[in-house]
Amino acid sequence: MLPKVNFYILSSQSEQGRQQFACKLAEKAFRLGYKAYILTDTQQQAQSINKLLWTFRANSFVPHDIYQDDLPKLENAIIIGTHQPPEAWQHTIINLSSYCPDSINRSEQIFELLDNDETHKQAGRKRYRLYQQQGITPNTHKM
Repeated sequence: MLPKVNFYILSSQSEQGRQQFACKLAEKAFRLGYKAYILTDTQQQAQSINKLLWTFRANSFVPHDIYQDDLPKLENAIIIGTHQPPEAWQHTIINLSSYCPDSINRSEQIFELLDNDETHKQAGRKRYRLYQQQGITPNTHKM
């Protein structure tokens, strides 16, 4: 079964804006009981989103951790990392990286977050075409 792929085009041109939106998606996934993984390009980006998940909304609590080969104790905690998600966390992927997740066919939904940065848009276009080559028709949402 092919995943649902949603591209979100944010009006800002900031990494902070992409990460804020990723936090909102992670919070929603957690509330719905999904095991979600936030895929990042670098460990620094993973650390940044890890910190932001503590503070992005005053009354929000989203259990999360950076993935380092140990699964979280809480069953549907959000995990963040630079590698492919562990098998149980492939349901929902929030992609902040510049490449397609390897586990496309094992995921139910993939969220791609782009902003007005030309580098992000170019990488996003490549990923969009890769999804199409897999037989997936991504949805695009301009925010």
